[in-house]
Amino acid sequence: MEKDDLVVRMEGLSVAYGNRTVLEDVNLHVRTGEFWFFLGRNGVGKTTLLKALLGMLQPQQGQILLHSEFTDRNLIGFVPQRCDLNPTLPTTVNEFVLLGLAGIRTNKREAFERLCWVLEKMKLEEMKDKNYWSLSGGQRQRALVARALIRRPKFLIVDEPTKDLDLTSANALMESLTDLNRKESLTILFVTHDLTLAAHFATHIALFLEGRVQAGPCHTILNQENLEEAYGVPVSIWQEPSGALNVRINGRAGGTGGLR
Repeated sequence: MEKDDLVVRMEGLSVAYGNRTVLEDVNLHVRTGEFWFFLGRNGVGKTTLLKALLGMLQPQQGQILLHSEFTDRNLIGFVPQRCDLNPTLPTTVNEFVLLGLAGIRTNKREAFERLCWVLEKMKLEEMKDKNYWSLSGGQRQRALVARALIRRPKFLIVDEPTKDLDLTSANALMESLTDLNRKESLTILFVTHDLTLAAHFATHIALFLEGRVQAGPCHTILNQENLEEAYGVPVSIWQEPSGALNVRINGRAGGTGGLR
């Protein structure tokens, strides 16, 4: 990578499953401290691009270039949509979060310091000794994010973390992630169907259409024309007096208006 602030650069990227090309000519530059949102309907390639970025799928053509400090991917944190833990195993929040250190060399003191740091950041200190499966959906999701953050990544990829969460839980999670992004310059890539979240928190947007991606600063991508092309329904977008963007789909403010 030529510039120190470039975390990842995708150039002329095409990704396919066998002979079926999913995405073509993707060009996307992610820089340190940016908060990217991946938006688009189901089946248009968001997960496919994540797999390519994580090294799970080889590009058909083009390239993905990571900054040299990310080449072994130890400084990349990933939060999947679902927990892969066996629900029959009683596991405390402490034990669950510490699983994120797998493959990283730490002594007991460092592991403890990392654990304390991430529990505080995700507001889980009072739940550390509780069974993970006894937590609410929002608390479990924060623990899932904490498991990725304990690695102290500089680049965090989060796949639909607010899906099925109530408004209070989603807001609590977004506050924690925004705090990390702003105060610690954590670069975040956030996959969601929630356009309102993107309008309120994104610095940059990657909007997935049929076989291609429009990517750039939020104010250039998140507009009525692009959203109506991506989702195929009428969309209204306006700016609140506070400066925040808001989105209305099919007469409903916020969310995706049933677009999942």
